[in-house]
Amino acid sequence: MYSIEPAALVAAIKTNVSDALAEDIASGDINAALIPEQSTAKATVITRESAVVCGTAWVEEVFAQLDPSVTVNWHVEEGDRVEPNKTLLTLQGNARSLLSAERVVLNFLQLLSATATRAAHFVERVSGTGVTLLDTRKTLPGLRLAQKYAVTCGGAKSHRMGLYDAYLIKENHIAASGGIQQAVALARTMNPTTIVEVEAETLVEFQEALNAGADIVMLDNFSLDETRKAVALAAGQIKIEASGGVNDESLVDIAQTGVDFISMGTLTKDVAAIDLSMRLTVVPSDL
Repeated sequence: MYSIEPAALVAAIKTNVSDALAEDIASGDINAALIPEQSTAKATVITRESAVVCGTAWVEEVFAQLDPSVTVNWHVEEGDRVEPNKTLLTLQGNARSLLSAERVVLNFLQLLSATATRAAHFVERVSGTGVTLLDTRKTLPGLRLAQKYAVTCGGAKSHRMGLYDAYLIKENHIAASGGIQQAVALARTMNPTTIVEVEAETLVEFQEALNAGADIVMLDNFSLDETRKAVALAAGQIKIEASGGVNDESLVDIAQTGVDFISMGTLTKDVAAIDLSMRLTVVPSDL
Protein backbone atom coordinates (compact mmCIF):
# COMPACT_ATOMS: atom_id res chain seq x y z
CA MET A 1 0.00 0.00 0.00
CA TYR A 2 1.06 3.57 -0.63
CA SER A 3 2.83 5.34 2.23
CA ILE A 4 2.47 9.11 2.12
CA GLU A 5 5.86 10.76 2.31
CA PRO A 6 5.91 13.78 4.66
CA ALA A 7 7.95 15.90 2.22
CA ALA A 8 5.53 15.14 -0.61
CA LEU A 9 2.58 16.07 1.60
CA VAL A 10 4.16 19.38 2.63
CA ALA A 11 4.81 20.24 -1.02
CA ALA A 12 1.24 19.29 -1.97
CA ILE A 13 -0.22 21.45 0.80
CA LYS A 14 1.74 24.48 -0.39
CA THR A 15 0.60 23.93 -3.97
CA ASN A 16 -3.02 23.24 -3.00
CA VAL A 17 -3.22 26.44 -0.98
CA SER A 18 -1.40 28.58 -3.54
CA ASP A 19 -3.75 27.39 -6.27
CA ALA A 20 -6.84 27.91 -4.12
CA LEU A 21 -5.88 31.44 -3.11
CA ALA A 22 -5.08 32.37 -6.71
CA GLU A 23 -8.38 30.91 -7.84
CA ASP A 24 -10.41 32.84 -5.27
CA ILE A 25 -8.56 36.13 -4.90
CA ALA A 26 -6.82 36.45 -8.28
CA SER A 27 -6.05 40.16 -8.85
CA GLY A 28 -7.43 41.19 -5.47
CA ASP A 29 -10.37 40.83 -3.07
CA ILE A 30 -12.64 43.74 -3.99
CA ASN A 31 -15.08 42.72 -1.26
CA ALA A 32 -12.52 42.87 1.54
CA ALA A 33 -11.41 46.24 0.18
CA LEU A 34 -14.68 47.64 1.53
CA ILE A 35 -13.27 47.17 5.04
CA PRO A 36 -10.86 49.79 6.45
CA GLU A 37 -7.32 48.57 5.79
CA GLN A 38 -6.19 48.56 9.43
CA SER A 39 -9.33 46.98 10.90
CA THR A 40 -8.75 43.93 13.07
CA ALA A 41 -11.20 41.16 13.83
CA LYS A 42 -11.76 37.90 15.64
CA ALA A 43 -13.30 34.86 13.97
CA THR A 44 -14.54 31.51 15.18
CA VAL A 45 -14.99 28.39 13.04
CA ILE A 46 -17.54 25.87 14.28
CA THR A 47 -18.93 22.62 12.94
CA ARG A 48 -22.67 22.13 12.62
CA GLU A 49 -22.42 18.34 12.42
CA SER A 50 -20.41 15.41 13.74
CA ALA A 51 -17.08 14.96 12.00
CA VAL A 52 -13.52 13.70 12.09
CA VAL A 53 -11.34 16.80 11.87
CA CYS A 54 -8.88 16.90 8.99
CA GLY A 55 -7.10 19.70 7.15
CA THR A 56 -5.43 21.70 9.91
CA ALA A 57 -2.16 21.97 7.98
CA TRP A 58 -3.98 23.43 4.98
CA VAL A 59 -5.55 26.10 7.17
CA GLU A 60 -2.17 26.98 8.68
CA GLU A 61 -0.69 27.26 5.19
CA VAL A 62 -3.47 29.60 4.03
CA PHE A 63 -2.40 32.18 6.60
CA ALA A 64 1.29 31.47 6.11
CA GLN A 65 0.83 32.51 2.49
CA LEU A 66 -1.84 35.19 2.84
CA ASP A 67 -0.99 36.92 6.12
CA PRO A 68 1.41 35.34 8.65
CA SER A 69 0.44 37.93 11.28
CA VAL A 70 -2.96 36.25 11.77
CA THR A 71 -3.08 34.24 14.99
CA VAL A 72 -4.55 30.73 14.64
CA ASN A 73 -5.64 28.96 17.82
CA TRP A 74 -6.88 25.38 17.48
CA HIS A 75 -9.40 23.91 19.92
CA VAL A 76 -9.11 20.45 18.34
CA GLU A 77 -6.37 18.26 16.91
CA GLU A 78 -6.10 16.51 13.57
CA GLY A 79 -8.13 13.29 13.66
CA ASP A 80 -10.34 14.33 16.58
CA ARG A 81 -14.00 13.29 16.49
CA VAL A 82 -16.22 16.29 17.20
CA GLU A 83 -19.92 16.87 17.76
CA PRO A 84 -22.16 19.63 16.36
CA ASN A 85 -21.49 23.21 17.50
CA LYS A 86 -17.93 22.40 18.52
CA THR A 87 -15.48 25.28 18.06
CA LEU A 88 -12.65 24.08 15.83
CA LEU A 89 -10.46 27.17 15.82
CA THR A 90 -10.36 30.86 16.58
CA LEU A 91 -8.57 33.48 14.53
CA GLN A 92 -7.43 37.02 15.22
CA GLY A 93 -5.82 39.52 12.90
CA ASN A 94 -6.40 41.89 10.03
CA ALA A 95 -10.09 41.88 9.11
CA ARG A 96 -9.40 41.94 5.38
CA SER A 97 -7.13 38.92 5.68
CA LEU A 98 -9.69 36.93 7.64
CA LEU A 99 -12.41 37.68 5.11
CA SER A 100 -10.20 36.89 2.13
CA ALA A 101 -9.17 33.57 3.70
CA GLU A 102 -12.65 32.50 4.84
CA ARG A 103 -13.82 30.46 1.85
CA VAL A 104 -10.47 28.82 1.15
CA VAL A 105 -10.09 27.82 4.81
CA LEU A 106 -13.61 26.40 4.98
CA ASN A 107 -13.31 24.61 1.64
CA PHE A 108 -10.24 22.66 2.73
CA LEU A 109 -11.59 21.88 6.19
CA GLN A 110 -15.05 20.83 5.02
CA LEU A 111 -13.78 18.60 2.20
CA LEU A 112 -10.94 16.89 4.04
CA SER A 113 -12.96 16.45 7.24
CA ALA A 114 -15.76 14.95 5.14
CA THR A 115 -13.33 12.50 3.54
CA ALA A 116 -11.88 11.50 6.91
CA THR A 117 -15.36 11.20 8.41
CA ARG A 118 -16.57 8.95 5.60
CA ALA A 119 -13.51 6.74 5.89
CA ALA A 120 -13.94 6.47 9.66
CA HIS A 121 -17.56 5.40 9.21
CA PHE A 122 -16.66 2.48 6.95
CA VAL A 123 -13.62 1.50 9.02
CA GLU A 124 -15.85 1.24 12.07
CA ARG A 125 -18.28 -0.96 10.17
CA VAL A 126 -15.62 -3.60 9.43
CA SER A 127 -13.91 -3.42 12.81
CA GLY A 128 -12.93 -6.89 13.97
CA THR A 129 -13.10 -8.55 10.54
CA GLY A 130 -9.39 -8.18 9.82
CA VAL A 131 -9.97 -6.52 6.47
CA THR A 132 -8.15 -3.33 5.43
CA LEU A 133 -10.11 -0.60 3.65
CA LEU A 134 -8.38 1.12 0.74
CA ASP A 135 -9.08 4.22 -1.27
CA THR A 136 -8.80 4.48 -5.08
CA ARG A 137 -7.68 7.00 -7.71
CA LYS A 138 -11.23 8.41 -7.84
CA THR A 139 -10.18 11.69 -6.24
CA LEU A 140 -10.84 15.35 -6.98
CA PRO A 141 -8.39 16.60 -9.64
CA GLY A 142 -5.44 18.37 -8.02
CA LEU A 143 -6.32 17.11 -4.53
CA ARG A 144 -5.31 13.46 -4.73
CA LEU A 145 -2.67 13.51 -2.03
CA ALA A 146 -4.87 15.68 0.18
CA GLN A 147 -7.80 13.26 -0.03
CA LYS A 148 -5.60 10.20 0.35
CA TYR A 149 -4.12 11.77 3.46
CA ALA A 150 -7.64 12.45 4.77
CA VAL A 151 -8.55 8.80 4.22
CA THR A 152 -5.69 7.79 6.52
CA CYS A 153 -6.95 10.27 9.14
CA GLY A 154 -10.18 8.29 9.09
CA GLY A 155 -8.34 5.02 9.70
CA ALA A 156 -8.33 3.54 6.19
CA LYS A 157 -5.25 2.99 4.02
CA SER A 158 -4.10 4.48 0.77
CA HIS A 159 -3.90 2.33 -2.36
CA ARG A 160 -1.36 3.25 -5.03
CA MET A 161 -0.89 6.96 -5.58
CA GLY A 162 -1.10 6.84 -9.36
CA LEU A 163 -0.13 4.98 -12.48
CA TYR A 164 3.55 5.07 -11.65
CA ASP A 165 4.06 3.42 -8.25
CA ALA A 166 2.33 0.04 -8.56
CA TYR A 167 0.87 -2.18 -11.26
CA LEU A 168 -2.86 -2.72 -11.47
CA ILE A 169 -3.30 -4.75 -14.64
CA LYS A 170 -6.89 -4.39 -15.80
CA GLU A 171 -9.01 -5.83 -18.60
CA ASN A 172 -7.67 -3.56 -21.34
CA HIS A 173 -4.06 -4.05 -20.25
CA ILE A 174 -4.58 -7.80 -20.33
CA ALA A 175 -6.11 -7.70 -23.80
CA ALA A 176 -3.38 -5.46 -25.19
CA SER A 177 -0.60 -7.51 -23.60
CA GLY A 178 -1.83 -10.86 -24.88
CA GLY A 179 -3.05 -12.27 -21.58
CA ILE A 180 -2.56 -12.26 -17.82
CA GLN A 181 0.53 -14.47 -17.89
CA GLN A 182 2.23 -12.24 -20.45
CA ALA A 183 1.30 -9.01 -18.69
CA VAL A 184 2.57 -10.18 -15.29
CA ALA A 185 5.79 -11.59 -16.78
CA LEU A 186 6.50 -8.31 -18.57
CA ALA A 187 5.79 -6.26 -15.45
CA ARG A 188 8.23 -8.43 -13.48
CA THR A 189 10.88 -7.91 -16.14
CA MET A 190 10.42 -4.15 -16.37
CA ASN A 191 10.13 -3.44 -12.63
CA PRO A 192 11.15 -6.50 -10.57
CA THR A 193 10.55 -4.91 -7.15
CA THR A 194 7.20 -3.26 -7.90
CA ILE A 195 3.95 -4.76 -6.61
CA VAL A 196 1.92 -6.42 -9.35
CA GLU A 197 -1.84 -6.54 -8.94
CA VAL A 198 -4.20 -8.09 -11.47
CA GLU A 199 -7.90 -7.40 -11.85
CA ALA A 200 -9.99 -10.55 -12.33
CA GLU A 201 -13.57 -10.52 -13.56
CA THR A 202 -14.10 -14.29 -13.30
CA LEU A 203 -12.79 -17.20 -11.26
CA VAL A 204 -10.96 -18.41 -14.37
CA GLU A 205 -9.08 -15.12 -14.56
CA PHE A 206 -8.43 -15.31 -10.83
CA GLN A 207 -6.79 -18.71 -11.28
CA GLU A 208 -4.73 -17.36 -14.17
CA ALA A 209 -3.50 -14.48 -12.02
CA LEU A 210 -2.69 -16.89 -9.22
CA ASN A 211 -0.73 -19.12 -11.61
CA ALA A 212 1.08 -16.09 -13.06
CA GLY A 213 2.43 -15.14 -9.64
CA ALA A 214 0.64 -11.85 -9.06
CA ASP A 215 1.13 -10.28 -5.62
CA ILE A 216 -2.51 -9.21 -5.31
CA VAL A 217 -5.65 -10.06 -7.25
CA MET A 218 -8.54 -7.63 -7.34
CA LEU A 219 -11.92 -9.32 -7.56
CA ASP A 220 -14.05 -7.06 -9.74
CA ASN A 221 -17.75 -7.26 -8.83
CA PHE A 222 -17.55 -10.87 -7.65
CA SER A 223 -20.58 -12.33 -5.88
CA LEU A 224 -20.15 -13.35 -2.24
CA ASP A 225 -20.04 -17.01 -3.26
CA GLU A 226 -17.41 -16.36 -5.93
CA THR A 227 -15.39 -14.31 -3.46
CA ARG A 228 -15.38 -17.15 -0.93
CA LYS A 229 -14.25 -19.58 -3.64
CA ALA A 230 -11.41 -17.25 -4.62
CA VAL A 231 -10.28 -17.00 -0.99
CA ALA A 232 -10.28 -20.80 -0.77
CA LEU A 233 -8.33 -21.15 -4.03
CA ALA A 234 -5.73 -18.64 -2.89
CA ALA A 235 -5.13 -20.55 0.33
CA GLY A 236 -3.05 -17.67 1.63
CA GLN A 237 -0.64 -17.69 -1.34
CA ILE A 238 -1.56 -14.15 -2.42
CA LYS A 239 -3.48 -11.16 -1.13
CA ILE A 240 -7.03 -10.64 -2.33
CA GLU A 241 -8.79 -7.31 -2.82
CA ALA A 242 -12.53 -6.99 -3.35
CA SER A 243 -13.80 -4.06 -5.38
CA GLY A 244 -16.78 -2.83 -7.35
CA GLY A 245 -20.24 -2.04 -6.06
CA VAL A 246 -19.18 -1.95 -2.42
CA ASN A 247 -21.57 0.08 -0.30
CA ASP A 248 -22.87 0.40 3.25
CA GLU A 249 -25.16 -2.61 2.82
CA SER A 250 -22.69 -5.02 1.22
CA LEU A 251 -19.48 -4.01 3.00
CA VAL A 252 -19.64 -6.22 6.10
CA ASP A 253 -20.70 -9.33 4.16
CA ILE A 254 -17.75 -8.88 1.80
CA ALA A 255 -15.36 -8.30 4.70
CA GLN A 256 -16.49 -11.57 6.30
CA THR A 257 -15.51 -13.64 3.22
CA GLY A 258 -11.87 -13.55 4.24
CA VAL A 259 -10.50 -11.06 1.69
CA ASP A 260 -7.49 -8.99 2.75
CA PHE A 261 -8.55 -5.67 1.28
CA ILE A 262 -11.67 -3.86 0.14
CA SER A 263 -11.21 -0.82 -2.10
CA MET A 264 -13.92 1.82 -2.19
CA GLY A 265 -14.09 4.75 -4.58
CA THR A 266 -16.85 6.19 -2.42
CA LEU A 267 -14.29 7.12 0.25
CA THR A 268 -13.19 10.05 -1.90
CA LYS A 269 -15.59 10.62 -4.78
CA ASP A 270 -18.93 10.68 -2.95
CA VAL A 271 -18.13 12.84 0.06
CA ALA A 272 -20.58 15.53 1.17
CA ALA A 273 -18.82 18.53 2.70
CA ILE A 274 -19.05 18.93 6.45
CA ASP A 275 -21.23 21.93 7.37
CA LEU A 276 -18.89 24.52 8.88
CA SER A 277 -19.47 28.14 9.77
CA MET A 278 -17.12 31.07 10.39
CA ARG A 279 -18.37 33.93 12.54
CA LEU A 280 -16.43 37.21 12.48
CA THR A 281 -16.48 40.15 14.86
CA VAL A 282 -14.60 43.38 14.16
CA VAL A 283 -12.49 44.55 17.11
CA PRO A 284 -13.14 48.23 17.91
CA SER A 285 -10.13 50.39 17.07
CA ASP A 286 -9.95 51.93 20.56
CA LEU A 287 -9.35 48.55 22.24
